[in-house]
Amino acid sequence: MPRTPSGTRPGAISTSLDSIQVTPRTPRTLRPDADDADEVELSLLGADERAAARGFADGDGDGAEGGWEGKDRAPLSAEDKRAMVLLCVLYLIQGVPIGLALGSIPFILREHLSYSQLATFALSGYPYSLKLLWSPIVDALFIPAVGRRKSWIIPMQTVIGSMMLWMSFGVQELMDNASEHVYQLTFVFTTLVLIAATQDIAVDGWALTLLSEENLSYASTCQTIGLNTGYFASFTVFLALNSEAFSQKWGIPLLTLTTYLRFWAIICFSVTIWLTFFQKERKEVLRDEDTSISGVYKTIWSILKLKHIQSVLIMHLVSKIGWAAHDAATSLKIVEKGLGKEDLAVAVLIDFPFQIFGGYLAARWSRGGRPLRPWLWAFWPRLGFALLAALIVWKFPTPPVSTGFFVFLIIQTVLGSFAGTIQFVGISAFHTKISDPVIGGTYMTLLNTFTNLGGTWPKYFVLKAVDFFSVATCEVGQATSTLTVKAAECVSEQGKAHCADIGGQCITERDGYYITTGICLTLGVISFVTYILPTARKLQALPVTKWRIYS
Repeated sequence: MPRTPSGTRPGAISTSLDSIQVTPRTPRTLRPDADDADEVELSLLGADERAAARGFADGDGDGAEGGWEGKDRAPLSAEDKRAMVLLCVLYLIQGVPIGLALGSIPFILREHLSYSQLATFALSGYPYSLKLLWSPIVDALFIPAVGRRKSWIIPMQTVIGSMMLWMSFGVQELMDNASEHVYQLTFVFTTLVLIAATQDIAVDGWALTLLSEENLSYASTCQTIGLNTGYFASFTVFLALNSEAFSQKWGIPLLTLTTYLRFWAIICFSVTIWLTFFQKERKEVLRDEDTSISGVYKTIWSILKLKHIQSVLIMHLVSKIGWAAHDAATSLKIVEKGLGKEDLAVAVLIDFPFQIFGGYLAARWSRGGRPLRPWLWAFWPRLGFALLAALIVWKFPTPPVSTGFFVFLIIQTVLGSFAGTIQFVGISAFHTKISDPVIGGTYMTLLNTFTNLGGTWPKYFVLKAVDFFSVATCEVGQATSTLTVKAAECVSEQGKAHCADIGGQCITERDGYYITTGICLTLGVISFVTYILPTARKLQALPVTKWRIYS
């Protein structure tokens, strides 16, 4: 997925997509005009990365210092412009279901589900972090008469459109009674994200033959524009238009989930039909290893056997624990405290352009022989912003929220976002530096998969922990005494409503969010000081040849 170069947002407001780093895959397909295998893999990288990779492949350990500037792109041809429009549309289609599953739906479900039940629904985002497991199959198996990429894109988009249309007839009933259908909802959205992730694999590969070789770096631009547009349409725009308060304030019709799903189902079917009959796929010159599923898996295993790679992967899996509670629960808590979902959507929308600008600044800072330096320096700000976010939740004012406080919330979010941007760009530069250019696609995808997992795997346990450490009671007043019942249901809005129906009031004696945040922050500080910092410095100092398999 490449997302905007921002990584996760450590500000007061975050979304589920923040746990996923999306960087373009680079398949190992031989282009007709390439001379050798090494040049093929180098051509799949951006201009900056190609220059650096050539320096590294020649054994120049300082290639990062002199090779990051890159060359000017060639002017865009009419064919490249049409290809970019197509890629943006294809990425847009996959961004819509991801924005629903990881963005708006969890906030809507918060009114009906406990944090433990939300933890179950959070599993729906896992397929996007695990697509490396089946990406070799998508690259290798296809119908020649249809095309290598269209063989997957057409059926996947047909399934996405069909599922959205099918869901539109019954999803609202499931949402209204979410506590009784949490597993059905999780299964449906997990399937939707799985199909979108598979479509993403095929589109990433197609981008490398749709665009001319000198303009391949625009593939990530298309992915950023398309994916984030789809995501923000399903999160920011839908969350606002689905709000009754927003609808009444601006006098516009309420947008229901049913209508939204049907609209995008029509769009999906229309694009798929056009793709089937009017868009031809360029034939590729394939080597035997391009269609060898076992060959790609063997390459992955060869990379995993490198001791330094094992250290990197462990570092990735523990690096985001410190702000895991913030990423998973802070936004839900802020909405629970009284911030309107439409206000949350506006805050995220305002933050978006600052992420783009921050990515540009961070990219300049990350150049040089020590790309992990900004990644390490941003750790303390990220931990600090996670702590500040918890304090904001603790001292959140009684609604309605004043304009001054809302502005403060946005500023804190933007500043926290910049810290995440610095880390994202830094770790991406490091991945580019150490990846073997001969197998650059597989190498980069493996590293990014574990980066994604580092933000994804803690979420389930964090949401479970919030409920586990929470203590809430339903106090029912009687004529002569007060009956106090410990009720786990009081952790959800629906449970609070049930307590009120019997004349009671939910009293939260202990909010597990603060305990979970404290545990995460403590583990984050300990792991950073004792393992991440010394390990990162050691890995950064290694010569490039230590990371190579074939070159």
